[in-house]
Amino acid sequence: MILITGAGGQVGSELVKRLSAAGVRLRTGHSSAEKAASSAAAGLDAALADFARPATLRQALVGVEKVFLVSGNSPQQRELELGALEEARRAGVELLVKLSVWGAESGAFWLAREHRLVEQAIEASGVPFVFLRPNSFMQNFVRFHADSIRDRGAFYLPGGAARISHIDVRDIAAVAAKVLTEPGHQGKAYELSGPEALTYGEIAGQLSAALGRTIAHLEISEAELTGALLESGATHSYAAALTELVRYYLAGQASRVSPAVERIIGRQPISFDQFAQDYAAIFQGGQVPQPGIS
Repeated sequence: MILITGAGGQVGSELVKRLSAAGVRLRTGHSSAEKAASSAAAGLDAALADFARPATLRQALVGVEKVFLVSGNSPQQRELELGALEEARRAGVELLVKLSVWGAESGAFWLAREHRLVEQAIEASGVPFVFLRPNSFMQNFVRFHADSIRDRGAFYLPGGAARISHIDVRDIAAVAAKVLTEPGHQGKAYELSGPEALTYGEIAGQLSAALGRTIAHLEISEAELTGALLESGATHSYAAALTELVRYYLAGQASRVSPAVERIIGRQPISFDQFAQDYAAIFQGGQVPQPGIS
Protein backbone atom coordinates (compact mmCIF):
# COMPACT_ATOMS: atom_id res chain seq x y z
CA MET A 1 0.00 0.00 0.00
CA ILE A 2 1.09 3.58 -0.74
CA LEU A 3 0.40 6.43 1.68
CA ILE A 4 -0.07 9.78 -0.08
CA THR A 5 0.51 12.56 2.44
CA GLY A 6 -0.75 16.00 1.50
CA ALA A 7 -3.42 14.20 -0.50
CA GLY A 8 -5.59 17.29 -0.79
CA GLY A 9 -2.79 19.50 -2.13
CA GLN A 10 -1.94 20.47 -5.68
CA VAL A 11 0.34 17.52 -6.39
CA GLY A 12 -1.15 15.05 -3.93
CA SER A 13 -4.67 15.32 -5.30
CA GLU A 14 -3.44 14.74 -8.86
CA LEU A 15 -1.39 11.77 -7.71
CA VAL A 16 -4.38 10.25 -5.92
CA LYS A 17 -6.50 10.56 -9.08
CA ARG A 18 -3.79 8.99 -11.22
CA LEU A 19 -3.05 6.05 -8.92
CA SER A 20 -6.74 5.41 -8.20
CA ALA A 21 -7.49 5.27 -11.91
CA ALA A 22 -4.71 2.71 -12.30
CA GLY A 23 -6.15 0.54 -9.52
CA VAL A 24 -3.17 1.02 -7.23
CA ARG A 25 -3.86 0.32 -3.57
CA LEU A 26 -3.39 3.56 -1.66
CA ARG A 27 -4.29 5.50 1.44
CA THR A 28 -4.80 9.25 1.45
CA GLY A 29 -3.21 11.14 4.34
CA HIS A 30 -4.68 14.46 5.52
CA SER A 31 -3.73 17.13 8.03
CA SER A 32 -7.23 17.41 9.49
CA ALA A 33 -9.98 15.01 10.46
CA GLU A 34 -12.45 16.97 8.32
CA LYS A 35 -10.36 16.51 5.18
CA ALA A 36 -9.91 12.81 5.96
CA ALA A 37 -13.65 12.40 6.42
CA SER A 38 -14.34 14.11 3.10
CA SER A 39 -11.88 11.80 1.35
CA ALA A 40 -13.42 8.76 3.01
CA ALA A 41 -16.90 9.91 1.93
CA ALA A 42 -15.58 9.88 -1.64
CA GLY A 43 -14.79 6.19 -1.23
CA LEU A 44 -11.07 6.38 -0.51
CA ASP A 45 -9.08 4.70 2.24
CA ALA A 46 -8.38 7.93 4.14
CA ALA A 47 -6.52 8.67 7.35
CA LEU A 48 -5.60 11.58 9.55
CA ALA A 49 -1.84 12.06 9.06
CA ASP A 50 -1.00 15.27 10.91
CA PHE A 51 2.79 15.67 10.99
CA ALA A 52 2.44 17.76 14.15
CA ARG A 53 0.76 14.79 15.87
CA PRO A 54 3.07 11.80 15.30
CA ALA A 55 0.57 9.29 16.68
CA THR A 56 -1.79 10.03 13.79
CA LEU A 57 0.95 9.44 11.24
CA ARG A 58 1.98 6.26 13.05
CA GLN A 59 -1.55 4.91 12.65
CA ALA A 60 -1.77 6.02 9.01
CA LEU A 61 1.42 4.07 8.26
CA VAL A 62 0.04 0.72 9.41
CA GLY A 63 0.26 -1.70 6.47
CA VAL A 64 2.04 0.86 4.26
CA GLU A 65 5.09 -0.05 2.15
CA LYS A 66 5.66 3.23 0.30
CA VAL A 67 5.14 6.89 1.17
CA PHE A 68 4.78 10.06 -0.88
CA LEU A 69 6.06 12.75 1.46
CA VAL A 70 4.94 16.36 1.07
CA SER A 71 4.12 19.14 3.49
CA GLY A 72 3.11 22.75 3.08
CA ASN A 73 5.64 25.58 3.24
CA SER A 74 5.90 26.81 6.81
CA PRO A 75 8.56 27.81 9.36
CA GLN A 76 8.12 24.33 10.88
CA GLN A 77 8.38 22.43 7.61
CA ARG A 78 11.81 20.94 8.27
CA GLU A 79 10.91 19.82 11.78
CA LEU A 80 7.62 18.31 10.65
CA GLU A 81 9.15 16.40 7.74
CA LEU A 82 11.97 15.09 9.92
CA GLY A 83 9.35 13.77 12.34
CA ALA A 84 7.50 12.12 9.46
CA LEU A 85 10.77 10.55 8.30
CA GLU A 86 11.33 9.05 11.72
CA GLU A 87 7.84 7.54 11.76
CA ALA A 88 8.40 6.10 8.27
CA ARG A 89 11.72 4.62 9.36
CA ARG A 90 10.15 3.01 12.41
CA ALA A 91 7.35 1.60 10.26
CA GLY A 92 9.88 -0.08 7.96
CA VAL A 93 8.77 1.80 4.86
CA GLU A 94 10.36 0.33 1.73
CA LEU A 95 10.40 3.54 -0.31
CA LEU A 96 9.97 7.21 0.54
CA VAL A 97 9.36 9.61 -2.37
CA LYS A 98 9.92 13.16 -1.17
CA LEU A 99 8.56 16.17 -3.00
CA SER A 100 11.47 18.55 -2.74
CA VAL A 101 12.23 21.73 -4.67
CA TRP A 102 14.19 22.83 -7.74
CA GLY A 103 17.76 23.66 -6.79
CA ALA A 104 17.60 21.93 -3.40
CA GLU A 105 21.18 20.72 -3.81
CA SER A 106 22.42 24.31 -4.20
CA GLY A 107 21.08 25.70 -0.95
CA ALA A 108 20.87 29.02 -2.81
CA PHE A 109 17.60 30.18 -1.22
CA TRP A 110 15.70 29.48 1.99
CA LEU A 111 13.35 26.82 0.65
CA ALA A 112 16.22 24.99 -1.05
CA ARG A 113 18.20 24.96 2.20
CA GLU A 114 15.24 23.63 4.19
CA HIS A 115 14.50 20.86 1.70
CA ARG A 116 18.15 19.87 1.39
CA LEU A 117 18.47 19.43 5.16
CA VAL A 118 15.53 17.01 5.04
CA GLU A 119 17.00 15.24 2.01
CA GLN A 120 20.29 14.77 3.88
CA ALA A 121 18.46 13.30 6.86
CA ILE A 122 16.64 10.88 4.55
CA GLU A 123 19.94 9.86 2.94
CA ALA A 124 21.40 9.15 6.37
CA SER A 125 18.33 7.30 7.66
CA GLY A 126 18.72 4.14 5.62
CA VAL A 127 15.19 4.48 4.23
CA PRO A 128 15.19 3.90 0.43
CA PHE A 129 14.26 7.15 -1.28
CA VAL A 130 13.60 9.16 -4.42
CA PHE A 131 13.74 12.96 -4.45
CA LEU A 132 11.53 14.91 -6.87
CA ARG A 133 12.77 18.48 -7.38
CA PRO A 134 10.20 20.37 -9.46
CA ASN A 135 10.53 23.92 -10.70
CA SER A 136 7.81 26.52 -10.04
CA PHE A 137 4.27 25.19 -10.58
CA MET A 138 2.20 26.44 -13.51
CA GLN A 139 -0.84 26.04 -11.27
CA ASN A 140 0.50 28.82 -9.03
CA PHE A 141 -0.87 31.21 -11.64
CA VAL A 142 -4.31 29.83 -10.77
CA ARG A 143 -3.69 29.76 -7.04
CA PHE A 144 -2.23 33.25 -6.67
CA HIS A 145 -3.16 35.25 -9.77
CA ALA A 146 -6.50 34.01 -11.08
CA ASP A 147 -8.47 36.86 -9.50
CA SER A 148 -6.29 39.65 -10.89
CA ILE A 149 -6.11 37.99 -14.31
CA ARG A 150 -9.90 37.63 -14.38
CA ASP A 151 -10.78 41.07 -12.95
CA ARG A 152 -7.92 43.30 -14.12
CA GLY A 153 -6.43 41.45 -17.05
CA ALA A 154 -3.01 41.38 -15.42
CA PHE A 155 -0.76 39.65 -12.92
CA TYR A 156 1.80 41.45 -10.79
CA LEU A 157 5.23 40.00 -10.10
CA PRO A 158 8.85 41.16 -9.83
CA GLY A 159 11.56 39.52 -11.88
CA GLY A 160 9.97 39.82 -15.30
CA ALA A 161 13.30 39.39 -17.08
CA ALA A 162 13.86 35.95 -15.58
CA ARG A 163 13.26 32.80 -17.58
CA ILE A 164 11.66 29.97 -15.61
CA SER A 165 10.89 26.46 -16.84
CA HIS A 166 7.56 26.18 -14.99
CA ILE A 167 6.08 22.69 -14.66
CA ASP A 168 2.48 21.50 -14.62
CA VAL A 169 1.60 19.66 -11.39
CA ARG A 170 -0.04 16.94 -13.49
CA ASP A 171 3.42 16.06 -14.78
CA ILE A 172 4.86 15.99 -11.27
CA ALA A 173 2.08 13.57 -10.30
CA ALA A 174 2.74 11.45 -13.40
CA VAL A 175 6.42 11.17 -12.46
CA ALA A 176 5.57 10.40 -8.83
CA ALA A 177 3.20 7.63 -9.93
CA LYS A 178 5.95 6.06 -12.01
CA VAL A 179 8.63 6.12 -9.31
CA LEU A 180 6.17 4.79 -6.72
CA THR A 181 5.07 1.85 -8.85
CA GLU A 182 8.04 0.96 -11.08
CA PRO A 183 11.54 -0.27 -10.18
CA GLY A 184 14.78 1.45 -11.06
CA HIS A 185 14.42 4.84 -9.37
CA GLN A 186 15.67 4.20 -5.86
CA GLY A 187 18.38 6.61 -4.72
CA LYS A 188 17.73 9.05 -7.57
CA ALA A 189 17.07 12.80 -7.41
CA TYR A 190 15.13 14.11 -10.39
CA GLU A 191 14.98 17.74 -11.51
CA LEU A 192 11.55 18.28 -13.06
CA SER A 193 10.71 21.11 -15.43
CA GLY A 194 8.37 22.03 -18.21
CA PRO A 195 9.47 21.93 -21.87
CA GLU A 196 10.60 25.57 -22.11
CA ALA A 197 11.79 28.49 -20.02
CA LEU A 198 9.55 31.54 -20.37
CA THR A 199 9.58 35.13 -19.18
CA TYR A 200 6.48 36.52 -17.52
CA GLY A 201 5.89 38.59 -20.65
CA GLU A 202 5.81 35.42 -22.76
CA ILE A 203 3.49 33.80 -20.22
CA ALA A 204 1.18 36.82 -20.46
CA GLY A 205 1.14 36.35 -24.24
CA GLN A 206 0.16 32.69 -23.94
CA LEU A 207 -2.56 33.50 -21.42
CA SER A 208 -3.85 36.19 -23.81
CA ALA A 209 -4.08 33.66 -26.65
CA ALA A 210 -5.87 31.10 -24.47
CA LEU A 211 -8.36 33.58 -23.01
CA GLY A 212 -8.99 35.59 -26.16
CA ARG A 213 -8.21 38.92 -24.48
CA THR A 214 -5.10 40.83 -23.51
CA ILE A 215 -3.41 39.72 -20.31
CA ALA A 216 -0.43 41.74 -19.10
CA HIS A 217 2.44 41.12 -16.75
CA LEU A 218 3.02 44.24 -14.67
CA GLU A 219 6.41 44.50 -13.01
CA ILE A 220 6.51 45.35 -9.32
CA SER A 221 9.50 45.89 -7.05
CA GLU A 222 10.69 43.55 -4.33
CA ALA A 223 9.53 46.13 -1.79
CA GLU A 224 6.04 46.17 -3.32
CA LEU A 225 5.94 42.36 -3.23
CA THR A 226 6.99 42.36 0.41
CA GLY A 227 4.37 44.96 1.28
CA ALA A 228 1.61 43.02 -0.47
CA LEU A 229 2.62 39.80 1.28
CA LEU A 230 2.68 41.42 4.71
CA GLU A 231 -0.67 43.05 4.06
CA SER A 232 -2.12 39.65 3.20
CA GLY A 233 -0.95 38.26 6.54
CA ALA A 234 2.36 36.65 5.56
CA THR A 235 5.22 36.70 8.05
CA HIS A 236 8.33 38.78 7.52
CA SER A 237 10.40 35.59 7.18
CA TYR A 238 8.11 34.24 4.45
CA ALA A 239 8.21 37.55 2.58
CA ALA A 240 12.01 37.57 2.81
CA ALA A 241 12.14 33.99 1.50
CA LEU A 242 10.08 34.95 -1.57
CA THR A 243 12.22 37.97 -2.41
CA GLU A 244 15.27 35.73 -2.10
CA LEU A 245 13.62 33.37 -4.59
CA VAL A 246 13.05 36.27 -7.01
CA ARG A 247 16.79 36.99 -6.96
CA TYR A 248 17.48 33.31 -7.62
CA TYR A 249 15.22 33.50 -10.67
CA LEU A 250 16.87 36.69 -11.92
CA ALA A 251 20.28 35.00 -11.67
CA GLY A 252 19.05 32.54 -14.31
CA GLN A 253 19.05 29.56 -11.96
CA ALA A 254 15.53 28.39 -12.82
CA SER A 255 15.90 28.51 -16.60
CA ARG A 256 17.27 25.02 -17.19
CA VAL A 257 15.05 22.57 -19.06
CA SER A 258 15.35 19.08 -17.66
CA PRO A 259 14.80 15.93 -19.76
CA ALA A 260 13.67 13.92 -16.72
CA VAL A 261 9.90 14.16 -17.20
CA GLU A 262 10.02 12.81 -20.75
CA ARG A 263 12.50 10.09 -19.81
CA ILE A 264 10.36 8.86 -16.94
CA ILE A 265 6.82 9.11 -18.33
CA GLY A 266 7.58 8.72 -22.02
CA ARG A 267 6.11 11.93 -23.37
CA GLN A 268 6.94 15.63 -23.53
CA PRO A 269 5.93 17.59 -20.45
CA ILE A 270 2.83 19.77 -20.72
CA SER A 271 3.57 23.20 -22.20
CA PHE A 272 2.43 26.44 -20.60
CA ASP A 273 0.29 27.05 -23.67
CA GLN A 274 -1.53 23.75 -23.06
CA PHE A 275 -1.88 24.54 -19.36
CA ALA A 276 -3.39 27.94 -20.19
CA GLN A 277 -5.94 26.35 -22.52
CA ASP A 278 -6.83 23.62 -20.01
CA TYR A 279 -7.35 26.13 -17.19
CA ALA A 280 -8.85 28.96 -19.25
CA ALA A 281 -12.25 28.51 -17.58
CA ILE A 282 -11.01 29.40 -14.13
CA PHE A 283 -9.24 32.51 -15.39
CA GLN A 284 -12.62 33.49 -16.83
CA GLY A 285 -14.38 32.89 -13.52
CA GLY A 286 -15.59 29.34 -14.11
CA GLN A 287 -14.45 25.91 -13.01
CA VAL A 288 -11.37 24.06 -14.14
CA PRO A 289 -12.18 21.16 -16.49
CA GLN A 290 -10.48 17.82 -16.00
CA PRO A 291 -8.58 17.26 -19.27
CA GLY A 292 -7.36 13.77 -20.01
CA ILE A 293 -3.58 13.98 -19.85
CA SER A 294 -1.96 10.55 -19.91
